[in-house]
Amino acid sequence: MDYIIIVAGGKGTRMGGDLPKQFLTIGGTPVLMRTIQAFHDYDPKLHIIVVLPHDQQDYWRQLCADRHFTIAHDIADGGATRFESSQRGLALVPADEEGVVGFHDGVRPFVSADTIDRCFEAAREEYAALPVMPVTDTLRFTGGSSAGRNVPRSDYRIVQTPQVFDISLAKQAYAQPYRDTFTDDASVVESLGCQVHMVEGNRENIKLTTPFDLELADFIISRQ
Repeated sequence: MDYIIIVAGGKGTRMGGDLPKQFLTIGGTPVLMRTIQAFHDYDPKLHIIVVLPHDQQDYWRQLCADRHFTIAHDIADGGATRFESSQRGLALVPADEEGVVGFHDGVRPFVSADTIDRCFEAAREEYAALPVMPVTDTLRFTGGSSAGRNVPRSDYRIVQTPQVFDISLAKQAYAQPYRDTFTDDASVVESLGCQVHMVEGNRENIKLTTPFDLELADFIISRQ
């Protein structure tokens, strides 16, 4: 069986409000529901695990009841770090399970079915995969300097989610103690010496972090 772990631990502080950003409504639907729906639409048999802070779970269950949201999913308690949240979500996947498991940001509701498919299928072949997009802006390396220097943008990619791995590989990676160098799930797997295969993402697969992102979200919905 394949799994997707949707990590939704945001507090919404950069949105300028009290409501956690995964519960904000875009196009009439809470962000987290849109994210779950995207994976369910891709594969109704996909086992969905949502990682939420414990103190947000009652609100989420009531929100699902109020909106008659019935897509089946398990809930894991969020941790103090992204690493710990992913680790706790992964703990709900049986140790002897065969297949692949993805990790996705709860506030990336516009991931396309094609991006999900590329990630999951590449992980079956390569054991580890993530979606990326080319950099379109000029990049400048500072190195702590006020001057810095330009670097070739063709050498870099913007990383998205879902980041998908063979289940046994993910279990081995998350059995490690936390390090400050773990910036995402791929970095945890790479610390074992494994390569993570890059596939094409989709431009709309933005992470909703600021109020401007919500404006972009409204635009994306208007074009769907």
